Amino acid sequence: MNTLLQVKNLVKRFESGGGLLSGPRQIVRAVNDVSFDVARGQSLGLVGESGCGKSTVARTLLRLVEPDEGSIVFDGIDLRTAGAAQMRRLRQRIQIVFQDPFASLNPRRTVRQTLSEPLVVHKLGNASEIETRIRRTLDEVGLPQTALERYPHEFSGGQRQRIGIARALVLDPELIVADEPVSALDVSVQAQILQLLDRLRVERQLSFVFVSHDLGVVRHFCDEVCVMYLGRIVERGATNRVLDGPAHPYSRVLRDSSPVPDPAARITLARITGEVPAPTNLPAGCAYHPRCARVQQDCSLSVPELEEVSPGRRAACFHPII
Repeated sequence: MNTLLQVKNLVKRFESGGGLLSGPRQIVRAVNDVSFDVARGQSLGLVGESGCGKSTVARTLLRLVEPDEGSIVFDGIDLRTAGAAQMRRLRQRIQIVFQDPFASLNPRRTVRQTLSEPLVVHKLGNASEIETRIRRTLDEVGLPQTALERYPHEFSGGQRQRIGIARALVLDPELIVADEPVSALDVSVQAQILQLLDRLRVERQLSFVFVSHDLGVVRHFCDEVCVMYLGRIVERGATNRVLDGPAHPYSRVLRDSSPVPDPAARITLARITGEVPAPTNLPAGCAYHPRCARVQQDCSLSVPELEEVSPGRRAACFHPII
């Protein structure tokens, strides 16, 4: 496997409280010892419920959020130790597509200005070359050339997301971090954007880190998936294998809670009890054990490691479903 991105033992902490009126200082481990790798041309999904840390992981990959521990190695270069000049060059090769296609665009700038800016910043051509490049990119994402002189408010949500994708593509990146890129769109528009991303991935041999809470979207788009719970990866493997036969109890609950498009389908739901623990006060041992139907005594004694439970699939569980 030709590895493009390798993340090892990533940790990100946030502090809360500590002020006169905000109570005692507390530490939240939003990302807690996360490791994964992404091959060239591969799409890796990060899934989990809100607050599990998947978007924080996405932002640390570009150092929009600075990690506290661990390494992020892109094409042999550790991003954590890269200087400002080196990071600027690397950001040409790593781009991000945000969840909200309206908030991520400057309302005062035309599409031409939005797409030209990164090329000017990175000094990628003269005025004529920049014009050719942004027009070619507009064609790639399915927008008319007349869009260049218009402003974000003049477009639909799906069109705005195409502009966001074009802004990422215009620099010819190798890795795109997509943070819930279709969750703010209507279902029919979601399908169009996913088809666009799929086509671009094949044509440009792009790699993706794809953050989503929608397992149907992940199943369609991602080669592999990492399931996260309270800052940790609890299961990783080929997408279809994890979603069709999850090994971790939380992965099964997540799968069973996802809508099924067949109204006649009979589904046996995995049982889950209790509330999500406060991230400032995680239980001892496996963080999922207070809610797990398969809990046993050893689950509260130590934290399970992510270990292989079947070929190509790993789960952090003392009693996996196999």
